[in-house]
Amino acid sequence: MQGLRWVSLPPDERNEFLGDGGIGVLSFGTDTDDPPRSIPISYGYADETEQFYFRLSFPPETSKADVIENPVSFVVFGNEDGQWKSVVATGRLQELSSLPSESAAVQRMWAVSIPTVEIFDQPREDISFHDFRLETESITGRQEST
Repeated sequence: MQGLRWVSLPPDERNEFLGDGGIGVLSFGTDTDDPPRSIPISYGYADETEQFYFRLSFPPETSKADVIENPVSFVVFGNEDGQWKSVVATGRLQELSSLPSESAAVQRMWAVSIPTVEIFDQPREDISFHDFRLETESITGRQEST
């Protein structure tokens, strides 16, 4: 990777790269000198609104509840056809349970594809999940210069 040069990823190529869902890293800001709290997570993406959607669980041993209202950054990266690409989005999470089911945000959540990754030590149906969307403040994409 030495000598890589990066250029901006145009919005249409960024949307194609993100698809309607995948896996990335969600990082929560902290109020102290602690490092950000980062977790790999599945996402859904609605390109017409540039919003990401997530399903988060809050088991007792997690500290997500302590930072859920803090600013976040979300990163997706990968090598597609031999070319490195990345997207970084920033903003705040909004829990969708506070919105009516007929709202556009909730309807979009149902339309995206959030991959299911089995990382839990109990059946998925026994875990309580909360749906969130990223209220995007900024979104940028880069790709390896060819």
